[in-house]
Amino acid sequence: MVSKNEISNKKLLGIAGLGWMFDAMDVGMLSFIIAALKVDWDLTVGQMGWIGSINSIGMAVGAFLFGLLADRIGRKHVFIITLLLFSLGSGASAFTTSFSIFLILRFLIGMGLGGELPVASTLVSESVPTEKRGRIVVLLESFWAFGWLIAAIISYFVIPHFGWQIALLISVIPAFYALYLRLHLPDSDRFVTIQKKERPTIIQSITAVWSKKYTRTTLMLWILWFCVVFSYYGMFLWLPSVMVMKGFSMIKSFEYVLIMTLAQLPGYFTAAWLIEKVGRKFVLVVYLIGTALSAYLFGTAGTLSLLIISGILLSFFNLGAWGALYAYTPEQYPTKIRGTGTGMATSFGRVGGILGPLLVPYLVEQNISFTIIFTIFCISVLIGAASVLFLGKETRNVELQ
Repeated sequence: MVSKNEISNKKLLGIAGLGWMFDAMDVGMLSFIIAALKVDWDLTVGQMGWIGSINSIGMAVGAFLFGLLADRIGRKHVFIITLLLFSLGSGASAFTTSFSIFLILRFLIGMGLGGELPVASTLVSESVPTEKRGRIVVLLESFWAFGWLIAAIISYFVIPHFGWQIALLISVIPAFYALYLRLHLPDSDRFVTIQKKERPTIIQSITAVWSKKYTRTTLMLWILWFCVVFSYYGMFLWLPSVMVMKGFSMIKSFEYVLIMTLAQLPGYFTAAWLIEKVGRKFVLVVYLIGTALSAYLFGTAGTLSLLIISGILLSFFNLGAWGALYAYTPEQYPTKIRGTGTGMATSFGRVGGILGPLLVPYLVEQNISFTIIFTIFCISVLIGAASVLFLGKETRNVELQ
Protein backbone atom coordinates (compact mmCIF):
# COMPACT_ATOMS: atom_id res chain seq x y z
CA MET A 1 0.00 0.00 0.00
CA VAL A 2 1.54 3.31 -1.10
CA SER A 3 1.12 6.08 1.47
CA LYS A 4 -0.19 9.55 0.65
CA ASN A 5 3.17 10.96 1.74
CA GLU A 6 5.05 8.72 -0.73
CA ILE A 7 2.72 9.85 -3.55
CA SER A 8 3.40 13.46 -2.56
CA ASN A 9 7.17 12.83 -2.59
CA LYS A 10 6.97 11.27 -6.04
CA LYS A 11 4.87 14.16 -7.34
CA LEU A 12 7.32 16.71 -5.94
CA LEU A 13 10.26 14.81 -7.42
CA GLY A 14 8.53 14.62 -10.82
CA ILE A 15 7.60 18.30 -11.00
CA ALA A 16 10.97 19.55 -9.74
CA GLY A 17 12.75 17.00 -11.90
CA LEU A 18 11.04 18.19 -15.09
CA GLY A 19 12.41 21.68 -14.58
CA TRP A 20 15.83 20.20 -13.84
CA MET A 21 15.62 18.15 -17.03
CA PHE A 22 14.84 21.18 -19.19
CA ASP A 23 17.75 23.05 -17.58
CA ALA A 24 20.03 20.17 -18.53
CA MET A 25 18.62 20.07 -22.06
CA ASP A 26 19.58 23.71 -22.47
CA VAL A 27 23.11 23.35 -21.06
CA GLY A 28 23.68 20.10 -22.94
CA MET A 29 22.36 21.48 -26.20
CA LEU A 30 24.49 24.60 -25.79
CA SER A 31 27.64 22.48 -26.10
CA PHE A 32 26.39 21.21 -29.49
CA ILE A 33 25.07 24.64 -30.55
CA ILE A 34 28.50 26.19 -29.89
CA ALA A 35 30.01 23.73 -32.37
CA ALA A 36 27.26 24.54 -34.91
CA LEU A 37 27.55 28.33 -34.43
CA LYS A 38 31.26 28.13 -35.17
CA VAL A 39 30.30 27.03 -38.68
CA ASP A 40 27.20 29.25 -39.16
CA TRP A 41 28.64 32.48 -37.74
CA ASP A 42 32.32 31.76 -38.38
CA LEU A 43 33.14 32.22 -34.70
CA THR A 44 36.67 32.32 -33.34
CA VAL A 45 37.67 29.92 -30.56
CA GLY A 46 37.59 32.87 -28.15
CA GLN A 47 34.00 33.76 -29.09
CA MET A 48 32.99 30.13 -28.61
CA GLY A 49 34.42 30.27 -25.10
CA TRP A 50 32.50 33.46 -24.28
CA ILE A 51 29.16 31.79 -25.05
CA GLY A 52 29.77 29.24 -22.31
CA SER A 53 31.19 31.80 -19.91
CA ILE A 54 28.41 34.39 -20.27
CA ASN A 55 25.98 31.58 -19.48
CA SER A 56 27.92 30.89 -16.28
CA ILE A 57 28.03 34.61 -15.38
CA GLY A 58 24.24 34.61 -15.55
CA MET A 59 24.12 31.44 -13.45
CA ALA A 60 26.35 33.03 -10.80
CA VAL A 61 24.12 36.12 -10.59
CA GLY A 62 20.95 34.01 -10.62
CA ALA A 63 22.14 31.61 -7.91
CA PHE A 64 23.09 34.49 -5.60
CA LEU A 65 20.02 36.65 -6.24
CA PHE A 66 17.37 33.93 -6.25
CA GLY A 67 18.97 32.10 -3.32
CA LEU A 68 18.48 35.24 -1.24
CA LEU A 69 14.91 35.68 -2.51
CA ALA A 70 14.07 32.07 -1.66
CA ASP A 71 14.62 32.85 2.02
CA ARG A 72 12.42 35.95 1.76
CA ILE A 73 9.46 35.10 -0.50
CA GLY A 74 9.56 31.30 -0.54
CA ARG A 75 10.98 28.42 -2.57
CA LYS A 76 7.90 27.94 -4.78
CA HIS A 77 7.68 31.53 -6.06
CA VAL A 78 11.36 31.63 -6.96
CA PHE A 79 11.00 28.20 -8.58
CA ILE A 80 8.33 29.62 -10.91
CA ILE A 81 10.18 32.88 -11.68
CA THR A 82 13.41 31.12 -12.65
CA LEU A 83 11.76 28.66 -15.05
CA LEU A 84 9.79 31.47 -16.68
CA LEU A 85 12.99 33.49 -17.19
CA PHE A 86 14.76 30.48 -18.69
CA SER A 87 11.85 29.54 -20.99
CA LEU A 88 11.33 32.99 -22.48
CA GLY A 89 15.04 33.64 -22.94
CA SER A 90 15.66 30.28 -24.58
CA GLY A 91 12.75 30.73 -26.99
CA ALA A 92 13.89 34.23 -27.96
CA SER A 93 17.46 33.10 -28.60
CA ALA A 94 16.25 30.83 -31.42
CA PHE A 95 15.36 33.94 -33.46
CA THR A 96 18.52 36.00 -33.02
CA THR A 97 21.06 36.47 -35.81
CA SER A 98 23.41 38.65 -33.76
CA PHE A 99 26.25 37.27 -31.65
CA SER A 100 25.95 40.09 -29.09
CA ILE A 101 22.17 39.65 -28.68
CA PHE A 102 22.69 35.91 -28.36
CA LEU A 103 25.14 36.57 -25.49
CA ILE A 104 22.64 38.86 -23.71
CA LEU A 105 19.93 36.20 -23.94
CA ARG A 106 22.38 33.54 -22.73
CA PHE A 107 23.00 35.71 -19.66
CA LEU A 108 19.26 35.86 -18.90
CA ILE A 109 18.87 32.13 -19.50
CA GLY A 110 21.83 31.54 -17.21
CA MET A 111 20.15 33.57 -14.45
CA GLY A 112 17.11 31.32 -14.66
CA LEU A 113 19.20 28.16 -14.69
CA GLY A 114 21.49 29.29 -11.88
CA GLY A 115 18.60 30.34 -9.67
CA GLU A 116 16.47 27.26 -10.20
CA LEU A 117 18.94 24.50 -9.37
CA PRO A 118 19.87 25.41 -5.75
CA VAL A 119 16.28 26.44 -4.95
CA ALA A 120 14.93 23.15 -6.32
CA SER A 121 17.35 21.07 -4.24
CA THR A 122 16.51 23.17 -1.16
CA LEU A 123 12.75 22.72 -1.67
CA VAL A 124 13.03 18.96 -2.14
CA SER A 125 15.45 18.57 0.81
CA GLU A 126 13.00 20.33 3.12
CA SER A 127 9.98 18.35 1.91
CA VAL A 128 11.05 14.69 2.19
CA PRO A 129 11.77 12.36 5.15
CA THR A 130 15.28 12.44 6.65
CA GLU A 131 16.06 8.80 5.86
CA LYS A 132 15.21 9.29 2.16
CA ARG A 133 16.46 12.86 1.73
CA GLY A 134 19.83 12.15 0.16
CA ARG A 135 18.54 9.50 -2.23
CA ILE A 136 15.62 11.62 -3.44
CA VAL A 137 17.79 14.70 -4.05
CA VAL A 138 20.28 12.58 -6.03
CA LEU A 139 17.36 11.16 -8.03
CA LEU A 140 16.27 14.76 -8.64
CA GLU A 141 19.75 15.45 -9.98
CA SER A 142 19.46 12.34 -12.20
CA PHE A 143 16.90 14.22 -14.31
CA TRP A 144 19.96 16.18 -15.48
CA ALA A 145 21.18 13.04 -17.26
CA PHE A 146 17.83 12.59 -19.02
CA GLY A 147 18.00 16.24 -20.11
CA TRP A 148 21.53 15.81 -21.46
CA LEU A 149 20.49 12.60 -23.21
CA ILE A 150 17.52 14.31 -24.88
CA ALA A 151 19.80 17.23 -25.81
CA ALA A 152 22.29 14.84 -27.40
CA ILE A 153 19.52 13.05 -29.34
CA ILE A 154 17.96 16.32 -30.57
CA SER A 155 21.38 17.70 -31.48
CA TYR A 156 22.37 14.55 -33.35
CA PHE A 157 19.17 14.30 -35.41
CA VAL A 158 18.07 17.95 -35.68
CA ILE A 159 21.03 20.37 -35.74
CA PRO A 160 22.94 18.91 -38.74
CA HIS A 161 19.75 18.69 -40.84
CA PHE A 162 17.40 21.46 -39.64
CA GLY A 163 19.63 23.92 -37.79
CA TRP A 164 20.26 24.91 -34.18
CA GLN A 165 17.27 27.30 -34.13
CA ILE A 166 14.78 24.44 -34.51
CA ALA A 167 16.58 22.49 -31.79
CA LEU A 168 16.17 25.41 -29.38
CA LEU A 169 12.46 25.76 -30.15
CA ILE A 170 11.90 22.03 -29.59
CA SER A 171 13.59 22.24 -26.20
CA VAL A 172 11.66 25.25 -24.90
CA ILE A 173 8.09 24.15 -25.67
CA PRO A 174 7.89 21.41 -22.96
CA ALA A 175 9.33 23.85 -20.38
CA PHE A 176 6.02 25.72 -20.40
CA TYR A 177 4.27 22.50 -19.39
CA ALA A 178 6.62 22.19 -16.42
CA LEU A 179 5.79 25.80 -15.56
CA TYR A 180 2.07 24.94 -15.53
CA LEU A 181 2.67 21.99 -13.19
CA ARG A 182 4.77 24.11 -10.88
CA LEU A 183 1.93 26.59 -10.27
CA HIS A 184 0.13 23.88 -8.27
CA LEU A 185 3.18 22.89 -6.22
CA PRO A 186 3.00 23.60 -2.44
CA ASP A 187 5.85 25.48 -0.78
CA SER A 188 8.17 23.91 1.77
CA ASP A 189 6.43 23.32 5.13
CA ARG A 190 9.66 24.21 6.92
CA PHE A 191 9.75 27.60 5.21
CA VAL A 192 6.04 28.27 5.70
CA THR A 193 6.29 27.66 9.48
CA ILE A 194 8.82 30.50 9.82
CA GLN A 195 6.79 33.65 10.40
CA LYS A 196 7.59 36.66 8.21
CA LYS A 197 8.81 38.68 11.19
CA GLU A 198 11.27 35.86 12.03
CA ARG A 199 12.79 35.66 8.57
CA PRO A 200 16.23 37.31 8.46
CA THR A 201 16.90 40.28 6.19
CA ILE A 202 19.12 39.79 3.17
CA ILE A 203 22.10 41.34 4.99
CA GLN A 204 21.49 39.16 8.04
CA SER A 205 21.33 36.04 5.86
CA ILE A 206 24.62 36.84 4.10
CA THR A 207 26.32 37.63 7.41
CA ALA A 208 25.03 34.42 9.02
CA VAL A 209 26.47 32.24 6.24
CA TRP A 210 29.96 33.55 7.10
CA SER A 211 29.42 33.67 10.89
CA LYS A 212 31.84 31.76 13.13
CA LYS A 213 29.44 28.82 13.41
CA TYR A 214 29.39 28.22 9.64
CA THR A 215 32.80 29.51 8.48
CA ARG A 216 34.35 26.06 8.05
CA THR A 217 31.25 24.71 6.31
CA THR A 218 30.98 27.68 3.94
CA LEU A 219 34.70 27.57 3.09
CA MET A 220 34.46 23.86 2.30
CA LEU A 221 31.40 24.33 0.09
CA TRP A 222 32.83 27.30 -1.79
CA ILE A 223 36.08 25.43 -2.60
CA LEU A 224 34.13 22.31 -3.58
CA TRP A 225 31.63 24.14 -5.79
CA PHE A 226 34.32 26.21 -7.53
CA CYS A 227 36.47 23.17 -8.35
CA VAL A 228 33.57 21.00 -9.53
CA VAL A 229 31.90 23.68 -11.68
CA PHE A 230 35.22 24.90 -13.13
CA SER A 231 36.13 21.39 -14.28
CA TYR A 232 32.61 20.38 -15.40
CA TYR A 233 31.96 23.36 -17.66
CA GLY A 234 35.54 23.42 -18.86
CA MET A 235 35.29 19.79 -19.95
CA PHE A 236 31.66 19.06 -20.85
CA LEU A 237 30.80 22.26 -22.75
CA TRP A 238 33.80 21.52 -24.93
CA LEU A 239 33.33 17.77 -25.43
CA PRO A 240 31.73 17.96 -28.93
CA SER A 241 34.18 20.68 -30.01
CA VAL A 242 37.16 18.74 -28.63
CA MET A 243 36.06 15.72 -30.66
CA VAL A 244 35.84 17.91 -33.79
CA MET A 245 39.32 19.35 -33.04
CA LYS A 246 40.64 15.80 -32.72
CA GLY A 247 39.62 15.26 -36.34
CA PHE A 248 36.14 13.72 -36.17
CA SER A 249 33.22 15.06 -38.21
CA MET A 250 30.45 16.99 -36.44
CA ILE A 251 27.95 14.13 -36.81
CA LYS A 252 30.47 11.55 -35.57
CA SER A 253 31.43 13.79 -32.64
CA PHE A 254 27.78 14.20 -31.63
CA GLU A 255 27.36 10.42 -31.87
CA TYR A 256 30.33 9.73 -29.56
CA VAL A 257 29.19 12.33 -27.01
CA LEU A 258 25.71 10.74 -27.04
CA ILE A 259 27.32 7.40 -26.11
CA MET A 260 29.28 9.07 -23.29
CA THR A 261 26.13 10.79 -22.04
CA LEU A 262 24.36 7.46 -21.48
CA ALA A 263 26.87 6.70 -18.70
CA GLN A 264 25.47 9.56 -16.62
CA LEU A 265 22.41 7.52 -15.63
CA PRO A 266 24.20 4.63 -13.85
CA GLY A 267 26.45 7.28 -12.27
CA TYR A 268 23.44 8.94 -10.66
CA PHE A 269 21.67 5.73 -9.69
CA THR A 270 24.72 4.18 -7.99
CA ALA A 271 25.34 7.46 -6.13
CA ALA A 272 21.66 7.55 -5.05
CA TRP A 273 21.99 4.03 -3.61
CA LEU A 274 25.36 4.58 -1.93
CA ILE A 275 24.56 7.98 -0.42
CA GLU A 276 22.16 6.49 2.14
CA LYS A 277 24.27 3.35 2.65
CA VAL A 278 27.76 4.79 3.25
CA GLY A 279 27.20 8.55 3.44
CA ARG A 280 27.64 11.79 1.54
CA LYS A 281 31.37 12.28 2.16
CA PHE A 282 32.28 8.82 0.86
CA VAL A 283 30.29 9.25 -2.35
CA LEU A 284 31.64 12.75 -3.00
CA VAL A 285 35.30 11.87 -2.38
CA VAL A 286 35.27 8.57 -4.30
CA TYR A 287 33.30 9.88 -7.28
CA LEU A 288 35.43 13.04 -7.50
CA ILE A 289 38.64 10.99 -7.50
CA GLY A 290 37.10 8.83 -10.24
CA THR A 291 36.28 12.01 -12.18
CA ALA A 292 39.87 13.25 -11.85
CA LEU A 293 41.40 10.00 -13.11
CA SER A 294 38.91 9.83 -16.00
CA ALA A 295 39.69 13.43 -16.99
CA TYR A 296 43.39 12.62 -17.14
CA LEU A 297 42.75 9.52 -19.26
CA PHE A 298 40.49 11.49 -21.64
CA GLY A 299 43.15 14.15 -22.14
CA THR A 300 45.88 11.59 -22.86
CA ALA A 301 43.75 9.21 -24.98
CA GLY A 302 45.46 8.42 -28.25
CA THR A 303 42.92 5.98 -29.69
CA LEU A 304 39.18 6.20 -30.34
CA SER A 305 38.36 3.30 -28.00
CA LEU A 306 40.30 4.84 -25.09
CA LEU A 307 38.70 8.21 -25.81
CA ILE A 308 35.18 6.76 -25.61
CA ILE A 309 35.91 4.59 -22.54
CA SER A 310 37.46 7.48 -20.62
CA GLY A 311 34.57 9.73 -21.71
CA ILE A 312 32.07 7.18 -20.39
CA LEU A 313 33.91 6.97 -17.05
CA LEU A 314 34.09 10.78 -16.91
CA SER A 315 30.32 11.03 -17.32
CA PHE A 316 29.66 8.24 -14.81
CA PHE A 317 31.77 9.62 -11.96
CA ASN A 318 31.28 13.34 -12.56
CA LEU A 319 27.49 13.29 -12.67
CA GLY A 320 27.30 10.92 -9.71
CA ALA A 321 29.38 13.45 -7.77
CA TRP A 322 27.02 16.26 -8.87
CA GLY A 323 24.07 14.34 -7.44
CA ALA A 324 25.80 13.99 -4.07
CA LEU A 325 26.83 17.66 -4.16
CA TYR A 326 23.24 18.88 -4.51
CA ALA A 327 22.11 16.53 -1.73
CA TYR A 328 24.95 17.57 0.59
CA THR A 329 24.84 21.37 0.21
CA PRO A 330 21.37 22.26 1.60
CA GLU A 331 22.02 20.00 4.61
CA GLN A 332 24.75 22.33 5.87
CA TYR A 333 22.51 25.24 6.95
CA PRO A 334 19.32 25.85 9.01
CA THR A 335 16.03 26.63 7.26
CA LYS A 336 16.26 30.41 7.80
CA ILE A 337 19.44 30.71 5.70
CA ARG A 338 19.34 27.47 3.69
CA GLY A 339 18.40 29.16 0.41
CA THR A 340 21.04 31.87 0.93
CA GLY A 341 23.80 29.44 1.93
CA THR A 342 23.08 27.07 -0.94
CA GLY A 343 22.68 29.92 -3.44
CA MET A 344 25.92 31.67 -2.38
CA ALA A 345 27.97 28.46 -2.60
CA THR A 346 26.47 27.72 -6.00
CA SER A 347 27.07 31.30 -7.13
CA PHE A 348 30.74 31.19 -6.17
CA GLY A 349 31.02 27.88 -7.99
CA ARG A 350 29.67 29.52 -11.14
CA VAL A 351 32.75 31.76 -11.16
CA GLY A 352 34.58 28.53 -11.99
CA GLY A 353 32.02 27.97 -14.74
CA ILE A 354 33.01 31.34 -16.21
CA LEU A 355 36.74 30.61 -16.13
CA GLY A 356 36.62 26.98 -17.31
CA PRO A 357 35.13 27.57 -20.79
CA LEU A 358 37.44 30.59 -21.30
CA LEU A 359 40.56 28.69 -20.25
CA VAL A 360 40.19 25.98 -22.91
CA PRO A 361 40.23 28.26 -26.00
CA TYR A 362 43.00 30.40 -24.48
CA LEU A 363 45.23 27.35 -23.96
CA VAL A 364 44.30 25.93 -27.39
CA GLU A 365 45.37 29.22 -29.02
CA GLN A 366 48.67 28.94 -27.11
CA ASN A 367 49.14 25.48 -28.67
CA ILE A 368 48.82 23.78 -25.26
CA SER A 369 47.97 20.09 -25.65
CA PHE A 370 44.70 18.55 -24.49
CA THR A 371 46.77 16.37 -22.13
CA ILE A 372 47.84 19.44 -20.14
CA ILE A 373 44.39 21.05 -20.35
CA PHE A 374 42.63 18.00 -18.92
CA THR A 375 45.39 17.53 -16.31
CA ILE A 376 44.48 21.01 -15.01
CA PHE A 377 40.86 19.89 -14.65
CA CYS A 378 42.06 16.67 -12.98
CA ILE A 379 43.95 18.67 -10.32
CA SER A 380 40.96 20.97 -9.78
CA VAL A 381 38.66 18.03 -9.02
CA LEU A 382 41.20 16.52 -6.61
CA ILE A 383 41.32 19.81 -4.67
CA GLY A 384 37.52 19.68 -4.40
CA ALA A 385 37.69 16.11 -3.08
CA ALA A 386 40.31 17.15 -0.50
CA SER A 387 38.10 19.98 0.78
CA VAL A 388 35.27 17.52 1.54
CA LEU A 389 37.64 14.97 3.07
CA PHE A 390 39.32 17.37 5.49
CA LEU A 391 36.71 20.10 6.09
CA GLY A 392 33.37 18.39 5.51
CA LYS A 393 31.10 16.72 8.05
CA GLU A 394 28.85 13.72 7.44
CA THR A 395 25.12 14.56 7.29
CA ARG A 396 23.58 11.15 6.59
CA ASN A 397 20.47 10.59 8.75
CA VAL A 398 20.92 14.01 10.38
CA GLU A 399 17.66 15.94 10.85
CA LEU A 400 17.61 19.31 9.06
CA GLN A 401 17.99 22.23 11.46
